[in-house]
Amino acid sequence: MNVDPRSSPGPERPYEAPHTAAPAVSVVVIVYNDEARLTAAVRSVLDQTLRSVEVVIVDDRSTDGSYEVARRLAAEHPDRVRAHRLPENSGGCGAPRNHGIQQARGGHVMFLDSDDVLERNACRNMLEAAETTGADLVSGLCVRVHVDARSGKEVKWYPWLYARTRTLDSISELPDLLVFDTLSTNKCYRRDFLLDNRLEFPVGIHYEDLLFSAQAYAAARRITLIPNRVYDWNVVDNPGKAGKEGTAGDAATKSISNRRAEIANFTHRMEIHRRVDQLLVDRGLAELKFHKDVKFLKHDLVLHLRDLPFRDAAYRQEFAAIARAYLESIDPAAYDEIEPIHAICAYLLRRSDWDNLLPAVDTLTNRDKISSPLVERDGRIYWCAEHLDNPDAPDNPDHGDFARRVLDVTELGYHTKPVERMFLRNELTSYQGSYGGVGGTVRLAGRITNPLGVVPPGARLTGELEFAARRKGVRFQVFRFPVATLRHEGETIAWEAAADLTRGLRPVGIVDAVWDVRLHLHVDGVRTTTRLTASEPGLVTGQLPVRPRLTRLVADRIEPEISSRGHLAFRLVPDKKANVLVERGIHGAPGRLAKSGYRKARAVRRTLASGDTKIRVYHEAFSRLPVKKRLVVFESHLGRQYSDSPRAIYEEMRRQGLRFEAVWAYADKPEGFPEDAVLVRRWSLPYLKALARAEFWIDNQSYPLKLTKRPGTTYLQTWHGSALKRMGFDESEWKLRSRTEQAEQQRTLDRFDRFLVRSEHDVRTLARAFRLKEKTLLRVGYPRNDALVRAREATAGEATARKTPGRGPLAAELGIPEDRKVLLYAPTFRRRGQRRFELPFDVERFADTFGDRYVLLVRSHYLNHVVLPPSVRGRVVDVSSHHDVTPLLSLADGLITDYSSVMFDYALLDRPMFFFTYDYEEYVHEGRGTYFDLLERAPGPVVRTEDDLYAALGSLQEQSAKYSGARQRFVADFGEYDKGHAAESIVDQFFAQWRRA
Repeated sequence: MNVDPRSSPGPERPYEAPHTAAPAVSVVVIVYNDEARLTAAVRSVLDQTLRSVEVVIVDDRSTDGSYEVARRLAAEHPDRVRAHRLPENSGGCGAPRNHGIQQARGGHVMFLDSDDVLERNACRNMLEAAETTGADLVSGLCVRVHVDARSGKEVKWYPWLYARTRTLDSISELPDLLVFDTLSTNKCYRRDFLLDNRLEFPVGIHYEDLLFSAQAYAAARRITLIPNRVYDWNVVDNPGKAGKEGTAGDAATKSISNRRAEIANFTHRMEIHRRVDQLLVDRGLAELKFHKDVKFLKHDLVLHLRDLPFRDAAYRQEFAAIARAYLESIDPAAYDEIEPIHAICAYLLRRSDWDNLLPAVDTLTNRDKISSPLVERDGRIYWCAEHLDNPDAPDNPDHGDFARRVLDVTELGYHTKPVERMFLRNELTSYQGSYGGVGGTVRLAGRITNPLGVVPPGARLTGELEFAARRKGVRFQVFRFPVATLRHEGETIAWEAAADLTRGLRPVGIVDAVWDVRLHLHVDGVRTTTRLTASEPGLVTGQLPVRPRLTRLVADRIEPEISSRGHLAFRLVPDKKANVLVERGIHGAPGRLAKSGYRKARAVRRTLASGDTKIRVYHEAFSRLPVKKRLVVFESHLGRQYSDSPRAIYEEMRRQGLRFEAVWAYADKPEGFPEDAVLVRRWSLPYLKALARAEFWIDNQSYPLKLTKRPGTTYLQTWHGSALKRMGFDESEWKLRSRTEQAEQQRTLDRFDRFLVRSEHDVRTLARAFRLKEKTLLRVGYPRNDALVRAREATAGEATARKTPGRGPLAAELGIPEDRKVLLYAPTFRRRGQRRFELPFDVERFADTFGDRYVLLVRSHYLNHVVLPPSVRGRVVDVSSHHDVTPLLSLADGLITDYSSVMFDYALLDRPMFFFTYDYEEYVHEGRGTYFDLLERAPGPVVRTEDDLYAALGSLQEQSAKYSGARQRFVADFGEYDKGHAAESIVDQFFAQWRRA
């Protein structure tokens, strides 16, 4: 059985291979100018729980003492360590590893870099897997260990590949292994397999691991993956310290793979990719190239694209020429499998469109930044207008159809964002610094991207430059300078500003060495914040005088620099002599004491802000305060909305003029919550204090689970819908949990003093699933549904009087024409791995088919997000941001849903309902399961395809009449207590004594 070091209580029993003269495993340790770390690497091999292991050290002609260290280790362990030295430096990892393979005596071979270590059980676990399965190659989990991070940060290398033990008869069974895990060092190879297949690392070319791993994967008759940690890849984050080489190179310099400023580096990468592609063809594995193409576009190419803004024109042109030659071999279908910005960058690079590519790279580096003016055409949003009408042949990837597919960014939703929610590109176009008699004034100019004209020509524009210390916790002051000139130039906003840093910027010195620059643009009083992007190398140079508050001896100048994300910043330039004294102080006893105190203070702040501390404060401090009479805390959907039954109860209490103190919890922003209540952020100390002292809790989901409700507090749980899918302890997941976990869950449910139900169906399902006592149940219906019952009664009265029902202000707010019926699409929550929910039907087809009859309102679940294309503007409206769904239900002439509990509420209106269950089998049989068969009891047509949905939507009147009886039965079964006065009933039962005299 494989050994997991995390579960091992002490030293493991050494695993010995069958007795043989040769060692079971040879570990080839390669080294170049790394004398300080070589011993640790070798020691990690000698300390393996598998004793039949030898170390073969191969020195790549180091110029330091690495070979002497290797010889010393060999002398100390003559039976287990051998040292070799190449006659001349090879400049890479290939030659020393190949030499190690030839010198190895073990039946299996592993590779180790001198700056990394093996996990203690690595050899034992990998050899056992190899012997058990007969694999030519065994691969285990590699972990990147950030050795200079105080938090002990560790990142697993593609862990999904190693979730369990599995054996492959061909790499075709798991293409992701070839595509993603290209390391050679987390693997154990049968030595005869390497020799028989003449597997060697390429020499004289970088990225040798990529080709060697591909050759090994392709040649292996059997590959075994184990979930055990085997290799620690040591990474140094601080660039001033020795860093992870990725190869056994000079620890004081950048690794070969990180020297991306050298065009030869990219040339080598492309050559290796070509060789791997040819290998796949030769081995009959051409189908794997598609997976490799996808990874190349979203990973390998991206590494180099991000550096382009820092390179000169000559480098860019040579880079593009090399890249184009390889991009022509990429399957065009691979562009559909990657994020839009990755595809856009690759496409524009192939077209050598630098005007659009460099802004796209800015977005690639700064994920949320909108770097292009964008263009709307035929109801879709594109990154740029160029290339959309290319006349090339249709099968050419440069054809206009392909360009439109790649450049289409509609789904990113840029067109739905107001200016204050946009992170706009602000390109620095001019930089002039003056030093000397005229002071330290820097003059800046730039242009801010204006996507889709979000800043209108007539907008009132003001702006300010802000200088703020980068280091958290030492931002003693923020310095601002007005932007003198702002001009609207269509696709951009041009600006100019001057900042006298000598007079206006007063850093402390030492602790606030780096200052970031931002420009705040105010558009008709609404603020959006930008960073200054320098996209051309050499644009910012020179130094400027400043007056640090600590002392000018420490630093009296500041110089510009460009951050790794391409943004302008300034760094204090220390005086050389003074800096020596400062460094002594920092690294001496006073400095250590100061840094220790600072770290302790930060740790205290983190502790005070932690969830555990807040829970203790709630129980040990706030809960000892007396309960405050007439204090009511309201919350809806974990603070995300001002909605649902808690809102209905609150507004009924206000309507009746009760005397009470109301507190509403919000999760993100307080906008949309009532102004006549105290608003507190969820999980804040004021929130916890209010909960601890409240006489009543009213919510529809759950207050924080670990907060114990005090005996003097009454918890009214309104819940948020009747159940179709199984809930609580009826879920198989909860049935399988331990008794302790189930007891903890039950404790949180037992906090409910009253639980609202709207039918006996709720009693049989929710109440039973939550194991609630009968005395807890309150059979009054849902307060949120009072409005729906009143709307149905009003509609019936107007029909009797032959009056046309009025739509009210919401229809006008949404821009719904009087001659259009309203359909509401409200699906249930979907777990797709992303918040964006893709509509299961072609919304543009819907608009074209029904746009002259219906306006479709789309209401995604509050945990999902949907983006609509501009082409459906006015015909399909996203109403997901509306806190409360009840007014939308009242407005809708028909409902389209799937499994959402909104079906039970909408049925009260006695209007047509349509059930689009395109994934019924998956949802019902692969999910939690349901309490009843929707196909049998649905009060409307249940359809599986888009065509069937459109056919059913042909006539609302016909569907209304056809399913009238089914709707009545549905309401009788699931809404029997919804009579229209639930909120009033609750106020009468619990708060009547609070009425004003």
